Amino acid sequence: MNTHRTAVTKLNEQSLPHLPDTVQIPKYDRHQVTNGIVHIGVGGFHRAHQALYLDNYLHQTSDRHWGVCGIGLLEYDKKMRDALQSQNCLYTLVERSPESDRARVIGAITKYLFAPDDRQAVINAMVDPKCRIVSLTITEAGYYYIEGTGELDVNHPTIQHDVQYPNEPIGVFGFLTAALSQRLQAGYKPFTVLSCDNLQGNGKIAQKMLISFAQLQDPELAHWIAENVTFPNNMVDRITPATTPADVEMVRTQFGIEDGFPVVAEPFLQWVIEDNFCAGRPDWESVGVQMTDDVHPYEMMKIRLLNASHLLIGCLGTLVGYTYVHDVMADPLIRQAVDRLMNEVTPTLQPVPGIDLDDYKKTLIERFANPKIRDQLPRLCLYSSAKIPKFLLGSVRDALNQNGAVEYMSLAIAAWFRYLKGQDEQGNPIPIDDAMADVLTQRANTGGSDPHSLFELTEIFGDLSQSSHFVKTVAKHLQNFDQLGVKETLAQLMQH
Repeated sequence: MNTHRTAVTKLNEQSLPHLPDTVQIPKYDRHQVTNGIVHIGVGGFHRAHQALYLDNYLHQTSDRHWGVCGIGLLEYDKKMRDALQSQNCLYTLVERSPESDRARVIGAITKYLFAPDDRQAVINAMVDPKCRIVSLTITEAGYYYIEGTGELDVNHPTIQHDVQYPNEPIGVFGFLTAALSQRLQAGYKPFTVLSCDNLQGNGKIAQKMLISFAQLQDPELAHWIAENVTFPNNMVDRITPATTPADVEMVRTQFGIEDGFPVVAEPFLQWVIEDNFCAGRPDWESVGVQMTDDVHPYEMMKIRLLNASHLLIGCLGTLVGYTYVHDVMADPLIRQAVDRLMNEVTPTLQPVPGIDLDDYKKTLIERFANPKIRDQLPRLCLYSSAKIPKFLLGSVRDALNQNGAVEYMSLAIAAWFRYLKGQDEQGNPIPIDDAMADVLTQRANTGGSDPHSLFELTEIFGDLSQSSHFVKTVAKHLQNFDQLGVKETLAQLMQH
């Protein structure tokens, strides 16, 4: 690999033939591709995962009906709009392993719409009968789902706005409802809604939230959606850190590509989808997607092992003062705590067809330790109040019902409570990026070593505060963090 390359090429359709031979480029005619998929929430993960699978599909088949029209709903998405629209929606994906870096230009996204520029254009893209799937990566917080009740947060300002102004939506359910309403009026079939977020039963949650929203606006439409739209559950997996200026520079110097918004990811890739599509789908099996009747065991495995471990790594690592996941994994005490957390969670899982759980856990540890990924801890802790119930508390409930151990799950909760005080062990500030940040930090600081005021947040913990064993175990770890520090707490725990 030539790290002294001087010629740097601005990425766009015209420049593809001039890129270095080491960079894989789209070999299909992108102008023949129609957008059977509209995707809301084009971030790093979608571009490193679903769009890559579709790029492989366009290379390996003659089916040109499954390109992607990307949608950004938030002001935050302006940077993605500017980068993609200036590059004919092309971008560089770099797979980074300890052995090598491999670059590839992805062409599956052929159009990008920024909703604040033109809301009707976004609705039109979904009304177009060529659109047969609308997929979502909108983060756990994007579903307006109240964890304690499982209901839609009807009082959320976005939901209230979209109910009152159905033709000027700002939230995902407002857009989906507007588009489905127009499809119904035009006599078009509905599209499938494919949630690709880290929620157990992501399809079921998307279904319940969308129908609940539509009910507020138009009960007849809600009934039609319930009868006709499908919402497959699916499990997605690939560690994809947020793009940094260092990544932009790496793509420029190593591969000679000037790309405003490249994406880096680990080599590992997995996608398991429930085969339930009301308007057709690509032959995803041909590019390694696992289609199944029951995604649930795969989802549980991934969410309870990978995502729960990420929370423990993020909170403990931040408290100690680390920045990157691979540095945390090089710390033997935290690495062992992650290993023990996974072993504690394992009895709560169902058998997973075709997967050896011991191998899977070993692979996870290797993936977390990949130094090339440079995954930053704030990403793992982002919106943690939405993640904790989904990634950890289901395992806690199941373990308590089985009279199983909850030592390391309690450690993860205690680490989160300590993290919410907003300071690491050196006294450096920790920014808490969370919709509930104010109430969480206030309760964490007034509660001190007593976790009860945080456990009283039933929208997060439901009735778990009733388990004296769990609450006492969390309290013990929290007191140890305050008296001994993280490292000594872990050292003493490892002796048992």
